Amino acid sequence: MHDQAGAGSPDNFQRLWTPHRMAYIKGENKPTGTGPDDGCPFDAIPKMSDEDGLIVARGETVYAVLNLYPYNSGHLMVVPYRHVSDYDELVPAELVELGEFTQKSLRALRKASGAQGFNVGMNLGHVAGAGIAAHLHQHVVPRWGGDTNFMPVVAQTKVLPQLLRDTRQLLADAWD
Repeated sequence: MHDQAGAGSPDNFQRLWTPHRMAYIKGENKPTGTGPDDGCPFDAIPKMSDEDGLIVARGETVYAVLNLYPYNSGHLMVVPYRHVSDYDELVPAELVELGEFTQKSLRALRKASGAQGFNVGMNLGHVAGAGIAAHLHQHVVPRWGGDTNFMPVVAQTKVLPQLLRDTRQLLADAWD
């Protein structure tokens, strides 16, 4: 290693730079209000093509979409079209289809990627960890034995082996 002015002390570490994550960290394009006209991406996505919006499947009251900032390849979200913030605001038809789409998500992820387990759930409210608290969404995160490695533990970085558009196509093809 060579000393370089301004680069700090040599420490024999390699650096994996992920500058694209800065948009997420800074909250760029994150809605600031609570209404459907406040820039909510979950309201904008259904107006896009499936490919541009990363939509895997559309239902009558909900849709399945890839997470733009996934925890793992295939990280889906099931989102009601209607702009609601809390689970108890869903009407019966939305509850049923949200459950059905969650089941279909599990099946499609098993078929497309051989997922061995899942984290499924919602963060309701900012204090519970919801990144976009104004629009309810359920996460479906596929898991595999050994998928936690040193990168997220030490470097707070996820290494995703597949582009989002490729993942979207695989899951759309595997959807019932």
